Amino acid sequence: MSFSGENATGIDADEVDVAVIVVAAGSGTRLGHAEPKAFVPLGGKSMLAHALDGVFAMREAVQLIVVAPDAELERARAIVAASAGAAVGYTSVVVGGASRQLSVAAGLAAVAPGVGVVLVHDAARALTPSAQFEAVIAAVRSSRTGVIPALPVVDTIKRVDADGLVRETVERSELAAVQTPQGFVRSELDEAYADPSADFTDDAALLQSFGHSVGTVAGDERAFKITTAWDLARAERLLAESEGRAGTRTAPRVGTGVDVHAFAPETSEEGADAPELWIAGLHWPGQRGLSGHSDGDVAVHAVCDALLAAAGLGDIGGIFGTDDPRLAGAHGEVFLRETRRLVETAGLRIGNVSVQLLGNRPKLSPRRLEAEALLGGILGAPVSIAATTTDGLGFTGRGDGVAAVATALLLPA
Repeated sequence: MSFSGENATGIDADEVDVAVIVVAAGSGTRLGHAEPKAFVPLGGKSMLAHALDGVFAMREAVQLIVVAPDAELERARAIVAASAGAAVGYTSVVVGGASRQLSVAAGLAAVAPGVGVVLVHDAARALTPSAQFEAVIAAVRSSRTGVIPALPVVDTIKRVDADGLVRETVERSELAAVQTPQGFVRSELDEAYADPSADFTDDAALLQSFGHSVGTVAGDERAFKITTAWDLARAERLLAESEGRAGTRTAPRVGTGVDVHAFAPETSEEGADAPELWIAGLHWPGQRGLSGHSDGDVAVHAVCDALLAAAGLGDIGGIFGTDDPRLAGAHGEVFLRETRRLVETAGLRIGNVSVQLLGNRPKLSPRRLEAEALLGGILGAPVSIAATTTDGLGFTGRGDGVAAVATALLLPA
């Protein structure tokens, strides 16, 4: 029996009836990391290594095929070799394609001839437990159809048009959020992937387009897809809780944020007057404002960046975006409340925040307590604000703009 792979355990190939294709070829640009998503660190090792944990923990011997980017083949092989468990009889690492569907096709080409059941799993669902793999395998064998894990949809779902208007409420009792691994009868999956023109968002939809039935088993909340920085932070917390790593659950987290804005011209090219000045959540009447997509509040923006950094959630530009028309002219309170919500949703609470303003104006001292009370009330935590000039040095010393540096302390909720 010949196929691309290494025998890791001495298990005879005829004893292996299940292959698991782990797709790890995605770029993961929304995660905010330069390296491919599957190789981003999570809890001290890569997401791919965590995804393989669920495969290696199964009680049944399977063939494992990892689909990775061409540039990461050796790295993927090292991860597989370091993680391999007794339940994996054969392993292969193959090059992925330009799309997920082409990557799955590459993995399917490496499946051993005697395999009857094939599971396709996304490495981005790194915390999927082995029980979910085993449930899918058992359901495919008993039903002889495709099977996918599914969770009920709990949110109210609206159908919205291109203009953002709600057109109807969708009956959620008929909806489900699907996960991986998705399991299939090998012959049906081979038939579907024999057509190179087919283009579907997941393998189950591809199978259905060929007239094959697809059933469901109960999904698992831990099998969520890690797509954004918030997802990655959530996965880190779940790992800390499940593994009970010493100190992880009680350790404080510190973040730093910096923001700079120039003063707007007295009159814009369109003839409009300069915007109002907003700093530290306060309006400063009679003073020329700062340039910016929102109100240009450097203190608030620096605080948001510090909080997001401490929580591992990215930065203010990635969360809010400078091209969002809804935030044009938005005041700092909008950003602070949403940032606090994200931090608390991530299982953290704000310990305290410190802000240092650098600039010649406005003069902070007469309104320092007012600003600290306002920001502290929004964040539900102590906020201290200080200000300094730069002795005439640099753009702040020349009066061209204002800078702010913030430090935030977060604690477990």
